[in-house]
Amino acid sequence: MNLRDKLRGLLVRLYARRVEGHLDTAQVPGHIGVIMDGNRRWAKASGSSTVHGHRAGADKIGEFLGWCSEADVEVVTLWLLSTDNFDRPKDELVPLLGIIEDVVRTLAADGRWRVHHVGTRDLLPSGMQTTLKEAEQATADVKGIVVNVAIGYGGRQEIADAVRSMLLDAQERGTSMDELAEAVDIDMIGRHLYTRAQPDPDLVIRTSGEQRLSGFMLWQTAHSEYYFCDVFWPAFRKVDFLRALRDYAARHRRYGG
Repeated sequence: MNLRDKLRGLLVRLYARRVEGHLDTAQVPGHIGVIMDGNRRWAKASGSSTVHGHRAGADKIGEFLGWCSEADVEVVTLWLLSTDNFDRPKDELVPLLGIIEDVVRTLAADGRWRVHHVGTRDLLPSGMQTTLKEAEQATADVKGIVVNVAIGYGGRQEIADAVRSMLLDAQERGTSMDELAEAVDIDMIGRHLYTRAQPDPDLVIRTSGEQRLSGFMLWQTAHSEYYFCDVFWPAFRKVDFLRALRDYAARHRRYGG
């Protein structure tokens, strides 16, 4: 590392401390959703392979959760694999699935996080299904941040699965279709989502400069605040995280009122 890089790093750290010192700790989001975008573009820009980009993105997760813990965030949802990602070439998808499985094992072994899977488990390889089940069981009593690992996740798919679950539940209870139609409401559907019993995201962060949700938590983000960051996910820094928190704290949330 040359002198210029050292000075730049020092200035960034000093700036991060300044931003952190001015944060309103009473305005920290309880639930943060993260669309971790830009792994492949980061790899291309650095002259490395796509797999290396995904590994670099995976390595960022522990650091990010550490920042969230310092800020007293209670729930974090990490979008690791969308339903659309299954259309990627096999030579990219297979290593990516392996990297994601390693992420789940690492989160479970850390001891600070309570791991919860959100997504369609049936789409995943049997080995990953087992890993997710074991991670959830091993961390069920952990008191730290609830980490939702969105794997095989799509917002539309979640809503479809919630409706299907609601219909099956009604069938098991012997509820007629007329009775169900009369009783169905927002809360009923919410009880069948992947994130049932959890608070909705207060803040959604998307890296890489893209400004769209791409189907991320369509139901739960109706009143969320969004923060779009130009930095690729593997290069996301603590100062970028603090800027997102500062931006969130400065907003006045009206919830339609």
